[in-house]
Amino acid sequence: MSQSANPSLTVKRKELEELRSRVRQLESEIAREEVGEDWQPTGFYATYYAITGGMLGMLAAIVSLLSNVVFAPVAGKDSLELIRVYLTFPLGEEALQLASGGQTYAVGDGIILTFGCCLYIATGMLLGIPIYLVLVSVTAKSSLIVRAIVASALGLLIWLINFYGILSWLQPVLCGGNWITDQSILPWWVAAATHVIFGCTMALVYPLGTFTPYRHPTESSSLQTTVVSN
Repeated sequence: MSQSANPSLTVKRKELEELRSRVRQLESEIAREEVGEDWQPTGFYATYYAITGGMLGMLAAIVSLLSNVVFAPVAGKDSLELIRVYLTFPLGEEALQLASGGQTYAVGDGIILTFGCCLYIATGMLLGIPIYLVLVSVTAKSSLIVRAIVASALGLLIWLINFYGILSWLQPVLCGGNWITDQSILPWWVAAATHVIFGCTMALVYPLGTFTPYRHPTESSSLQTTVVSN
């Protein structure tokens, strides 16, 4: 009788392989306990998503700013007009006179505009946090189109609250004028489109922030071996 036809030998080989798999699993568990258990979050990992949302918000702000720079001439505006309007909040009406090669203040206008771009991106980082938290909570299993609609709606909501709920009265109080919501300076559709682009970009880069739990290499290999053996 050949070995392949011996049922007892086949059973013993299967049992031996199961024992080897169990040994590898025990070795993996012992190794993890010696170096410390891999930490895994429980529930909604808000801290991670807030940090990720801030990083992706910076990326979305860069995209929206570049889009505004490219398409601003269509509205008859200078490429950095958005940044000039943005800087009217801390600098007042003189910010509208800033030119890349001018000297409105002691510091060169180009440096001030560069600083304004950095502030714009930092603002995007702050706005990206609540938007991404909502996207993770509401659209985790949704399609890109649904996610883009939700993100665009959130961007428009933030625009309405910031521009007409806060800045429309706060800028006159602090700076003596209301340039951000002045339609002759910044048309409403330009501001709205900028926020929609920001939201759509957040929806597009959403997968980059998806949390994937870390699995120890020994654990992964032991699981793969168990699946193969079974």
